[in-house]
Amino acid sequence: MENMIDQDQQWLINSLNATLDTNQQARSFAEASLNQASVQPGFGSALSKIAANRNLPLGSRQISFCHYLTCFYLAAVLLKQFIKKHWQEDDDGFEHPVVSDEEKAIIRGLLLLSLDDPHRKICTAISMAVASVASHDWPDEWPELLPFLMKLINDQSNTNAVNGALRCLALLSADLDDKLVPKIIPVLFPCLHAIVSSPQIYDKPLRTKALSIVYSCTSMIGVMSGVYKTETSALMLPLVKSWMVEFSSILKNPVQSEDPDDWSIRMETLKCLGQFVQNFPSLAESQFMDVLVPLWQTFVSSLVVYERSSIEGLEDSYEGRYDSDGSETSLESFIIQLFEFLLTIVGHKKFVKAFGNSIQDLVYYSIAFMQMTEQQVHAWSMDAKQYVADEDENTYSCRVSGSLLLEEIVISCGIDGVYAILNAAKQRFDESQQQRLKGSADWWRMREATLFAVSSVSEQLLEVEVSGPSGVNLGNLLEQTFTEDMASGVHEFPFLYARMFSSIAKFSSVINNAVIDHFLYAAIQAIGMDVPAPVKVGACRSLSQLLPDTNRGIPQPHILALFSSLTELLKQASDETMHLVLETLQAAVRAGHESALSIEPVISPIILNMWALHVSDPFISIDALDVLEAIKNAPGCIHPLVLRVLPYVGPILNKNAPTDVVKAIYEVCFDPVVRTVLQSDDHGEMQNATQCLAALVSGGQQQLLTWGGDPGFTMRCLLDVASRLLDPDLDSSGSLFVGNYILQLILHLSSQMAQHIRDLVAALVRRMQSCQIAGLRSSLLLIFARLVHMSTPHVDQFINLLITIPAEGHTNSLHYVMSEWTKQQGEIQGAYQIKITTTALALLLSTRHVEFGNINVQGHLIKSSVGITTRSKSKISPDQWTLMPLPAKILGVLADVLLEIQEQIGEEDEQESDWEEVEAGDAEIEQDLLYSTGTTSFTRPSNGYLDAMAKAFNEDDDDGCDDELLCAADPLNEINLANYLTNFFREFSQGDKPLFDHLCQSLTQAQKKAVQMVVSR
Repeated sequence: MENMIDQDQQWLINSLNATLDTNQQARSFAEASLNQASVQPGFGSALSKIAANRNLPLGSRQISFCHYLTCFYLAAVLLKQFIKKHWQEDDDGFEHPVVSDEEKAIIRGLLLLSLDDPHRKICTAISMAVASVASHDWPDEWPELLPFLMKLINDQSNTNAVNGALRCLALLSADLDDKLVPKIIPVLFPCLHAIVSSPQIYDKPLRTKALSIVYSCTSMIGVMSGVYKTETSALMLPLVKSWMVEFSSILKNPVQSEDPDDWSIRMETLKCLGQFVQNFPSLAESQFMDVLVPLWQTFVSSLVVYERSSIEGLEDSYEGRYDSDGSETSLESFIIQLFEFLLTIVGHKKFVKAFGNSIQDLVYYSIAFMQMTEQQVHAWSMDAKQYVADEDENTYSCRVSGSLLLEEIVISCGIDGVYAILNAAKQRFDESQQQRLKGSADWWRMREATLFAVSSVSEQLLEVEVSGPSGVNLGNLLEQTFTEDMASGVHEFPFLYARMFSSIAKFSSVINNAVIDHFLYAAIQAIGMDVPAPVKVGACRSLSQLLPDTNRGIPQPHILALFSSLTELLKQASDETMHLVLETLQAAVRAGHESALSIEPVISPIILNMWALHVSDPFISIDALDVLEAIKNAPGCIHPLVLRVLPYVGPILNKNAPTDVVKAIYEVCFDPVVRTVLQSDDHGEMQNATQCLAALVSGGQQQLLTWGGDPGFTMRCLLDVASRLLDPDLDSSGSLFVGNYILQLILHLSSQMAQHIRDLVAALVRRMQSCQIAGLRSSLLLIFARLVHMSTPHVDQFINLLITIPAEGHTNSLHYVMSEWTKQQGEIQGAYQIKITTTALALLLSTRHVEFGNINVQGHLIKSSVGITTRSKSKISPDQWTLMPLPAKILGVLADVLLEIQEQIGEEDEQESDWEEVEAGDAEIEQDLLYSTGTTSFTRPSNGYLDAMAKAFNEDDDDGCDDELLCAADPLNEINLANYLTNFFREFSQGDKPLFDHLCQSLTQAQKKAVQMVVSR
């Protein structure tokens, strides 16, 4: 190989070195220079030449491939990016220019010649580069690749070459398809077998790499076997026996301590065995007995290593460490792979028979693997939420793998599997008791592991409930164990206690009541004591399962103490532990019966607050609702609970709560809330209930009608509520929020409400006539305004409807409503309310309805004589008002709103001059509304003054809507009032100038000036 470097290569070397410079400016300049150079012809080949030139210092060569070839090195994977961007034009992410065929050939040749590099990191980088190029060019454009790699593999004199070829093949094998694998295996597998079977020549990492290639290829053949069973079997038939022999050779020696290379080669062997057993059982069956004894040797000897390394923590288990290829090298990953293979063979009817009478031994050793590791003891002692999470989620571990194996044993072996578990468990219990008597500090580990093991298959064991051939009875065995361990110190052995608590709950049906009672009360006490967190976790698990099943009444002092302890525990709970505490609290409420009433004032507010805080979390919120459901069902609790629930519901639903949350709230609250409105005389209760129902209608909309099963019944309930709240004899305070409720009905259930509009209008009029609260009257007027909007483009028909409905003391409802509306309009508060009522008045005036000419309403205040008006004087001589025609009054009201907006501009003009524009969407809404009344179109004003008016009113909106339900639900809230009024006045003045001029004569000078300002622009 040419060792000389030219000037361009020297520049490249210098630039690569500069990318590691401690000076930021120098690094940035070097990276920018390399980025520019990457688009020049010859860049890739120059980089390849540097890496291949072994006379260069290692630093320069390594930097180049760290920086350009692999994702495991320092900077930007430049060569790999170069290949991805410039190698193939039809690739995703391709960027010009494309690498020329001549340069591609140079790069391919240099890469192959570099595969035997003695430095592992460079070899890995070159292998990745070869795999990147091969994904494009092999086999069609690079037919010499595989022969070259096979040549390297067979060169026993050059282990570096073998290493490079294996690394390259390992990367390629992961992407082989069903066309290439059958062609490669007959040639490749004998070469790989020669490497794996030559421990005197090749080290374990190389042999492991060879096995990983076998695994990848066999996996692909297994996929193909579903369609090409005969062909794949014929392909594997001459290979299986030699490989099974080699697998036996690897597994027969005892597992070594602190030797991750030994663990890795066994792990890869087990993976290959798994593929053979799963995909070619008939071929592997005849050789399996030869593998079983070495496999058992690996299984048993690995326990010794695992106990010293992971369980006792006396040796290095290489936890969390990986090799140079990114593969995990820990002892636990090997053990988990071992269990996975055992799971495969136990679950296969052809191979499980091979265990014969050794199933009990398999269970016996598996239980030992399920002991808590030293790392788990430390982590779970420091962090209870981690303990809960790992237990609940079955986190990837030897304990979980062991429990899965026991389940499979019961499934595959039936009653024999149950006997095996019972006998092995008794053997482990007895041994742990002997260790305890001998003074061993770790006796509890096996005890806890055995309880964990039998608990993991509790359902299967309870289904059988028989004594094994040795006379082992499950209930007696557990009772004896629990009785022996009762006196153990809870502080000394917290995890054993936690496991006893959770286990006794699972096996309560076969355990003596006295033992259950003892642990039941012990669990109640533990939750309130200063004990390690795992004990409290176990106690909660126990109570959540025991309390619902107990038929015995728990003394009130105990249940009250439990409520108190759980309440305190809930305040400290994390998201991981909250589910467990809530579940226990629910069980306690159900078991507490009459005691629940005394603690309801304490528990309910806490649960409600938690629910409100976590309403978006489907797990916690549903758990909280389950507790509330339990409280609701407790004697005497439903009434106080409803009173507490209602103030929480509206704010939750106002926050765009998901439909499932709204439905969950509906299922708990709807019926009692409706009953509250219909039956209660407490004004506070009725107000809260009304707000709750309004929020439910807003959140559930049409779907709400179906949640109860009978849409008609649900709608009748909603109408009954409206009827009660609109009862003119009901105190105004009880009806205070009826306006919002009715508004939600007509917005979201419009089709159902359409047939009731006449009755609704009549009821609104009667309620308004008896109303004593201005806020209630304003909310009822808002409903009339919204009905005006909803009647477009037939507003005149709504006016005619009002004319036909009588109103006590007035000609008809139209006369009464318009008299009250024009009188009250100036007192209406809230940006949304002002916007809807003001624009509704504009729609009414736009109809030019003939009846308006017959209606006179309150005009201007007639000033009294000079002097101070006292309260007594006002009674004797009340304020007097002029009368004026309704159209003139409406025009004056609209002019007042316009004037107010202009005054805001005058106040703010000195502070801000950069006004935001009126949105086009607003103009479209406004035009649609005006079109609907029969008026002609008009153009959107574009001068800066109108924009300023728009901004002035929008800034009021920024303060927030008075009612989030209204703002969120009503599209009319998008109307820009300033722009709307400007367009209205312009259209009115242009469409009927004589009438407009006539009505303007009734305006004050300030009103005329405000109107003229927008009309003349």
